Amino acid sequence: MATFLYRLGRGAFRRRRFVALVWVALLFAAGFGAASASAPTSGSFSIPGTEAQKAFDLLDKRFPGMAADGATARIVIKAPAGEKVDSAAVKPQVEKIVSDLKDGPGKDQISSVTSPYEAKAVSQDGSTAYVSVKYKVSGMELTDATRDALKDSGAAAKADGLNVQIGGDALMAAPETGSGEIIGIAIAAIVLVITFGSLIAAGLPLLTALIGVGIGISTITALANVLDLGSTTSTLAMMIGLAVGIDYALFIVSRYRAELAEGRERDEAAGRAAGTAGSAVVFAGLTVVIALVGLSVVNIPMLSKMGFAAAGTVVIAVLVALTLVPAILGFAGKKVLPAGTKSKLFGKGKPAAEGAEPKANGGTRWARFILRRPVMVLLAGVIGLGIIAIPASKLEMGLPDDGAQPVSTTQRQAYDLLSEGFGPGFNGPLMVVVDGDKALADKTVDRIKGLDGVAAVMPPVQNEAKDAAVITVVPKDRPSSAETEDLVHQIRAGSGGKGDVLVTGATAMNIDFSQKMNDALLPYLALVVGLAFLLLMLVFRSVLVPLKAALGFLLSVVAALGAVVAVFQWGWLGSLFGVEQTGPIMSMMPIFMVGVVFGLAMDYEVFLVTRMREAYVHGERPGQAVVTGFQYSARVVVAAAVIMIAVFSGFIGASEQMVKMIGFGLAVAVFFDAFVVRMTIVPAVLALLGHKAWWLPKWLDRILPNVDVEGESLRKHLGDSADDSDGSDGPDKDRELVNA
Repeated sequence: MATFLYRLGRGAFRRRRFVALVWVALLFAAGFGAASASAPTSGSFSIPGTEAQKAFDLLDKRFPGMAADGATARIVIKAPAGEKVDSAAVKPQVEKIVSDLKDGPGKDQISSVTSPYEAKAVSQDGSTAYVSVKYKVSGMELTDATRDALKDSGAAAKADGLNVQIGGDALMAAPETGSGEIIGIAIAAIVLVITFGSLIAAGLPLLTALIGVGIGISTITALANVLDLGSTTSTLAMMIGLAVGIDYALFIVSRYRAELAEGRERDEAAGRAAGTAGSAVVFAGLTVVIALVGLSVVNIPMLSKMGFAAAGTVVIAVLVALTLVPAILGFAGKKVLPAGTKSKLFGKGKPAAEGAEPKANGGTRWARFILRRPVMVLLAGVIGLGIIAIPASKLEMGLPDDGAQPVSTTQRQAYDLLSEGFGPGFNGPLMVVVDGDKALADKTVDRIKGLDGVAAVMPPVQNEAKDAAVITVVPKDRPSSAETEDLVHQIRAGSGGKGDVLVTGATAMNIDFSQKMNDALLPYLALVVGLAFLLLMLVFRSVLVPLKAALGFLLSVVAALGAVVAVFQWGWLGSLFGVEQTGPIMSMMPIFMVGVVFGLAMDYEVFLVTRMREAYVHGERPGQAVVTGFQYSARVVVAAAVIMIAVFSGFIGASEQMVKMIGFGLAVAVFFDAFVVRMTIVPAVLALLGHKAWWLPKWLDRILPNVDVEGESLRKHLGDSADDSDGSDGPDKDRELVNA
C-alpha cells in the first residue's frame, strides 16, 4: 500500500492543476446541489422495538389524522399579582391569543388550539393558565411563519402586563453554536503557524480541510431530504470533518517537510510523505469510519444516518489529504520550507547551521524522561485518570427537557411557571394508549389512580371505532426524574405483558431511548474495539500494542465521562462552562463519546506509534525507537490534539445544553487521551515491554496480510540504503543512554 500511496502522492504533486481542478469542481457541484435542494427537516425519529414506538404506531392505526408525533406548544399565562386569569380584565387577552393562533399565519399546520377555560387548564389559585396547541407536523418541519406566529401570539398580552411564556417542542430549532467553529479555526490557525513557523505551510491544512468539509456538508445538505438525514446531521459531520481534515493534512505536510530536510526533491518528498504518513492517515481514517458506522448497531435510524454521513465526511478528508494536499504543496513550491529551516516569520529565513549537532526537541526530552521513570509515569497517569473517572460510577442518563434550558429562555420560564402553578409533572404528561374497549380503559384508569407518583389521571378519550382509547396521566415529579421513570415502569408492568396497555409520549419516549442506548453500549463497544483491534494488529504486527491502545482508550473515555458527570450532573465548576441547570447526562453521550473519541484517539496512536514501529523495523532498539517516534511525531501530535480540542471547545458556547455537553465531553476526552494516554502512558508501557511490545505469534504473522505501513517495501522499491532507512540522525550517545 505504501508504494501505491507514494505513486498517488507524487502523481498528484506533478499533475497538481488537474487534481486541484477536480476538487474545485466537486466543491462547486456539491455547493450547487445544496443550494438547489429544499431546506432540510428534522428527519423522522423512531426507536424500533420500544413500547413508546409501538404505541405511536398503534395511534396512527386507531386514531388516523391524530398526528401523535406532531409538535406541541403550551402558551403559559400568569396574571399580575392580585389578579386571576379568569377575571374580566385578563380573560379577553387569553381568548385573543387563542383566536389569533386559529386564524393567523400557519393555521394550516395547526391541528388544534384549546382554550384553558374549555380544558380547565387553570391553576387552583387562578393565577396561571395555559393554551394547548397541537400541530400536524414535527417541530423542525414547522415553517418560519408558523413559528413566528406562535412567538408573537402573546405580544399584546405582554404589553398589557401579563407574563406570557411559551414551552414545548414547537419552538425546537437547530441549536446555535455561535462563533464556536470560527474560534476553533482561529485557534487551529495559530497552532499551525507556531508548529510550522510559516503562514504558507500553516494555511495548507486549513485550506484543504475547509474544502473537504465544504464538499461533505454540501453533499449532506443536498441529500438531506432524499435520504431523510435531518438538519442536525451536518453538525456532527462538521465537527468531525473539520477536526480530522486539519489533522490529516497536518500529518502529510509535516512528513513532507521532514523529507525535504533529508535532501529529497519536492515531488519525491510529496510521494514519500503520502507513502509513509499517508499510510497512517488511511488506517487512522478507517478507525474513525468504523467507529461512526458502528453506531448503526444501536438500531436507531436517525443515529445510524448521522454516523454514515459523518463517516462519509471522514472518507473525503482522507482522500483530500492523499491527493489535494500534495497538489497544493506543488503550487506552494519553495515557500514550504524543510523541517529545521528557520522561516522568515520566526528566523528571518536563515538555514540551519551546517554540521551542527541537532538539538534535542521537546518530544525527545519528554521521551527520555519517561524512559528513565516508566513505572512512576505509568502509575501517575493511571491513578490520575482513575480518580477523575470516579464520578462516572454515579452516572444518571436521560434526555434534557425544557427544564435544562437557560433561565433566560421562554421555554425554561414556561416550564417554571407550569411547575409552580400545576406541579412539576405537568411538564411531562404520559400518554397511555389502551388497545381495547371502554371497560378496559376504565379499569386502566382505576389502576393508575392507585399508583404512587400520580398527580392526576384524565378521563379516557376513545376513537370512533370504540376499540382504543388514550388516557393522559400527569406524574407528581418532573419528566427527567427517577420517580417518573419508575411510574412509567409501574404502568407498563400492570398490563401483565399483554400489550393492550402501552405508555408513550415525549417523557416515555425519552426513557425508552435512554434504555436502548444503555443496552447497546457494551455490544457497540465490543464491535468497535474488536474491529479496530484487528486493524491495529495489521498496522503494528503486534498483539500487545493494539491491546494497550484499546485499554488506554477505555481509561481516557471513562475519565472524560467522570468529568462530564462532575460538571453537568453535580455542577462542579458549572458556572465556568455556562451550566445553568444540572441534571441527568444526555443518554446518547456515553455511546456517542465512545464512537467519536475512539476513532479520533486512534489517529494519535497510529501516527505516533507507526513512527516508532518504523524505527524499530529498521534496526533501532525498543527504547531508541520510542525516542525516534517522539522526535519526529510528538510536535505534530500535540498540535493535532490542540487543534481538535479547540474545535470541540468552540461548541461549549452553544445555546443548547446538549451541544454544550457534547463539546465539553469530546474536548476533555481528546485532552486525556492525547496528552495523558498517548503521550505519557503509551511510551511508559512500551519502555517496560521492550521487544515484547512487537511480539506476534508466527502462525498469526503468516495469516495476517502485510500492509507495510512503515514503508519497508517502499524503501526497497526506491533503493534506499539501510544506513538512512531508520529516519534518525540522533547521536550515538543518545542511543547508548536510552538502550542502557
